[in-house]
Amino acid sequence: MKAVFTGLGVMAPIGIGAEAYWSATLERVSGITELERFDASGYPARLAGQLRDFKAEQYLSNRLLPQTDRVTRLALVAAEQALGDADVDPESFDDFDMSVIGSNATGGFEFTHREIQKLWTHGPERVSVYESFAWFNAANTGQISIRHGMRGPGSVLVAEQAGGLDAVAHARRVLREGVPLAVTGGVESSYDPWGWVSHLATGRISTVPDPRRAYLPFDEAAAGYVPGEGGAYLILEEEQAARRRGAAQVYGELAGHASTFDPRPGSGRPPGLARAIRLALADAGLQPGEIDVVFADAAGLPELDRAEADALAEVFGPHGVPVSAPKTLVGRLYAGGGPLDLVCALLSLRDGVIPATAHVRDVPADYRIDLVRGEHRSARLRTALVLARGNGGYNSALVVRR
Repeated sequence: MKAVFTGLGVMAPIGIGAEAYWSATLERVSGITELERFDASGYPARLAGQLRDFKAEQYLSNRLLPQTDRVTRLALVAAEQALGDADVDPESFDDFDMSVIGSNATGGFEFTHREIQKLWTHGPERVSVYESFAWFNAANTGQISIRHGMRGPGSVLVAEQAGGLDAVAHARRVLREGVPLAVTGGVESSYDPWGWVSHLATGRISTVPDPRRAYLPFDEAAAGYVPGEGGAYLILEEEQAARRRGAAQVYGELAGHASTFDPRPGSGRPPGLARAIRLALADAGLQPGEIDVVFADAAGLPELDRAEADALAEVFGPHGVPVSAPKTLVGRLYAGGGPLDLVCALLSLRDGVIPATAHVRDVPADYRIDLVRGEHRSARLRTALVLARGNGGYNSALVVRR
């Protein structure tokens, strides 16, 4: 059984829609700006990747708006885009033949914060009945399922930045069990004061005020990352089922995946990323030399950057494979980050171009990685490896093939 990607839906700080996002990536447009959702002047970090032009009422009905947090609205629009790109009409499918497998790390912060304020200031009678579910990580999966009549297996995976790739891999598992089509991916949005404090509490957020210097993975000046909002949903189909229905295009195959978990700090055991990469390659039936490009997790913290660089050098050899980190233009999107990098990987394979990592100048020599900088790199690309690590020890590695 082959699982293939037939549709892409993107909600990113630099573009709504896969082609708009890809064009902005190649034009090096940055979506990182000072927070606009609330007054952040008193906070130590004030930069974020933001979807500044998204107006939910242009995409969704007035009935849905009171029921949903911003993050669910992003998910609904991304899923709609992916279905349209794949030329899928849900009404032409049996409702049990369509699955929704998503990921979300932070839930509906803005909706919940607003309703809790009502509870404290006006009493329970003013709290929206939709607070019972709009805050929940699974709300995105549920609302997509309801909107399109998808009654096949539905799941949400929570593994911070690694969760989005794990969700896509779980969708492949669902296809192997006989469901022909899955909507899969993840998005994030948590830019209210409560959500922002939660970001800051990790101790990993960059306080550098210059948007071009705040998030510099693998750079000598790396000092943390910038959070981003948005992400991507993709249509994953069993290959023969996709061909039978006359799929408009196939972007690539989900060839391999693996997840691992880092050992307890202080145990003396190595991190699990290199093992995840090896297991994903084995699942795809590939050797390290057969991977054409890596889309890095790119944590932006020196210790974590070094650990990822060491894993890449261990598996592929020093400077053994081109590495890209397009997320320097949008920030780290948590559960949305892996799926967005996956879209970038698929479009890179399609167009034969590896995007340069914006803003990064000085990579330590002992990192021993071939980080693509300066100019985009043209190449014949057949395979790509996408990596994601979640705070707390999650590792996910996914291989796509043309």
